[in-house]
Amino acid sequence: MDMSRFQNIGTNITASFSPFAARTGQFVREQFGQAEDKTQLPADYLELEKRVDALKQVHQQLLSVTSQYANESYDYPPNLRESFLDLSRTVSEKVQLLASASSAAEAQSALTKPGTKSAPKTFNHALGRASLTSAHLLEPNDPLATALEKYALASEQVGEARLQQDAQIVSRFNSAFTTTLNTNITFAQKARKNVENARLTLDAAKSSAKNGGFGFPAIGAAGRKEHTGDENLTEAQRVEIETAEDEFVGCTEEAVGVMKNVLDTPEPLRNLADLVQAQLEFHKKAFEIYSELAPLIDSLQVEQEASYRKAREEGA
Repeated sequence: MDMSRFQNIGTNITASFSPFAARTGQFVREQFGQAEDKTQLPADYLELEKRVDALKQVHQQLLSVTSQYANESYDYPPNLRESFLDLSRTVSEKVQLLASASSAAEAQSALTKPGTKSAPKTFNHALGRASLTSAHLLEPNDPLATALEKYALASEQVGEARLQQDAQIVSRFNSAFTTTLNTNITFAQKARKNVENARLTLDAAKSSAKNGGFGFPAIGAAGRKEHTGDENLTEAQRVEIETAEDEFVGCTEEAVGVMKNVLDTPEPLRNLADLVQAQLEFHKKAFEIYSELAPLIDSLQVEQEASYRKAREEGA
């Protein structure tokens, strides 16, 4: 049996485990206040970390709310109980079928039988369905019935505009913010973790060299810690510390570059502009729909009041 193979495996395991063990030991000592020296990161670097953490919170806070745009029924009243028949057809499809109905049976079928597309569960669509159902509880020539049908169609149009807004926000804002959170910001966090690991490795090497072994302080006969000065370091210890310092500096410089790139990119502001634009388009469309509807309702109301006054005068 070739024992050298097992020896090589053991050497490789030790080589890969030792840096981790050294970092872990240094971390534990720092947590218990037993570390004599801790390499301090530059103030500018720490400031970058704070800004990246703040940007991460911005993404998480907004996404916790805007993620609701992926839920069609986010504004649907929880206490509303609509039946399968209520949701069987869209308002516009029912109105078209009702307009072409030549009998009461066809009209009833238009209101009750399933159609080609089920109605969305949004607040505006629910308003439209309630208005259309209410309209057909009244006499066909009743001005209120006419107004309710027009309002039903307008409500559905507003609901469709809201769904278009939601789709734009999900595809442009939510998707972009999630990507930034899961890539750029996560990449910055990994770079920062590399810096922390490099610092722990460096401080562990310094501690081990000073204390002559595994990094735990050596206690002399008088009960005090004994240290060896830098001039007493072996060549191997000097090389280990210098290598760790180079790694620490390199990781720090890389992390600074990554964090600055995350903070300087205009992508989040561009995403916010997309969010506002989607909301603007929705509210503009809703304004146009209601602006067209309002004069029609007003006209029906004026005509009804005129008829009402005329009937009162004739009956007097």
